[in-house]
Amino acid sequence: MLKRNQLILGNKTLADITEDICKPVETLPSKGWVALFLSAKTLLIFYVIILGIIIANGMGLLGVNHPNGWGTMIITFVFWIGIGHAGTLISAILFLFRQKWRTSVARTAEAMTVFAVMTAGLFPLLHTGRPWLDFWLFPYPNQRGPLWVNFRSPLLWDVFAVSTYATVSIVFWYIGLVPDFATIKDRAKNKFRRLAYGALSLGWRGTARNWSHYEMLYLILAGLSTPLVLSVHTIVSFDFAVASLPGWHTTIFPPYFVAGAIFSGFAMVVTLMTLVRIGIPQFKDYITIDHMEVMNKIIMATGLMVGYAYASEFFIAWYSGNQYERFVFINRAFGPYGWSYWIMVTCNVIIPQLFWFKALRRSIPVMFVVSIFVNIGMWFERYVITITSLHRDFLPSNWGQYAWSFFDSAVLLGSFGMFLTLFLLYLRLFPAVSIAEVKPVLHVGRKDLEPSSGGHH
Repeated sequence: MLKRNQLILGNKTLADITEDICKPVETLPSKGWVALFLSAKTLLIFYVIILGIIIANGMGLLGVNHPNGWGTMIITFVFWIGIGHAGTLISAILFLFRQKWRTSVARTAEAMTVFAVMTAGLFPLLHTGRPWLDFWLFPYPNQRGPLWVNFRSPLLWDVFAVSTYATVSIVFWYIGLVPDFATIKDRAKNKFRRLAYGALSLGWRGTARNWSHYEMLYLILAGLSTPLVLSVHTIVSFDFAVASLPGWHTTIFPPYFVAGAIFSGFAMVVTLMTLVRIGIPQFKDYITIDHMEVMNKIIMATGLMVGYAYASEFFIAWYSGNQYERFVFINRAFGPYGWSYWIMVTCNVIIPQLFWFKALRRSIPVMFVVSIFVNIGMWFERYVITITSLHRDFLPSNWGQYAWSFFDSAVLLGSFGMFLTLFLLYLRLFPAVSIAEVKPVLHVGRKDLEPSSGGHH
């Protein structure tokens, strides 16, 4: 009979689980956490200053020029929205498929989704050039006469898709936290913590009726989130696919963007989980090498899908007989921006193939490095799609390079400051592993609790 590995190591009791998971929330932060938080906060302050300068002086500070009217704002927006995909996928889809291994990693992945979508949401608003008029994007009854938003604009579809996705993700994440907030409230030593976590736990009592309603709501939200995972990045891909530009107007974009989003999202989950395991040592018993290995297998599978998409784009460009389409793809691989194309292919297709080897798939340093490379590659994928299609269009007299500036680099770097500040605060204030979900899988694969059959299994 095939034996399943333990999902929780260290022969824990139910009391141990509560103690281990509540400990980071209830004790003073370590020096390592404080150093990381101060670094992230410094980067966040730098980001706020840079955004202030851009808003005050205009989008011209970035490298946007003619013919590259779309700059790194849109590239980094698509990058962060992609990272937000793995959380809801791990939580909702794996929950619906009753995958028990998701319990230890689901909450942190959901938190990552919420923070990535918050980080991404700023970019389309800033990219309009006049962010103080962004309320014009919302279709509300107005007093300015028949002035409605342009429903044919993909930028508007983004507003609907991203705001819906953010709302459902936040509610889904928060509902999962409610029973654990009640646990922290019951353990609170001072009045302020008891009041704060008591308010967050919405009067949770842990009765059978509470649990029945909770499980029903969680299932409904998981069902709502699942189509959103597929629809959000499909709509983001329409930003490009509805244009008439060679290299953009292609029907492969929706599935290709969704696979890429899951790919980069899982890479970010692996990066963060590696850091969480180092920063909070007792979490190694909950986020085990087995958990990391499963995520690495998903990275490898989605990496192959993305590689297939790259190859099929070239095939279709050749097969279509459209000379403009052919030119764009030859220019993409061998033109002035060929270096970025090959960085993308190396990071996204070649490097993840290391995970075919079990020893590498289960090695923390290897998976950490590969996950970093994957996210570099996925940023370059969006860069390649945006810049190489625009910089040489139909008229050679219209050709030009993207004028990369200091502000492009600063905005990209600063966005990580915002994301990491939020994530580090989350690790200190919220239980990073779901106590309520981990306890039911405590005995999965436990040797000491299973009856022996003739001395061997």
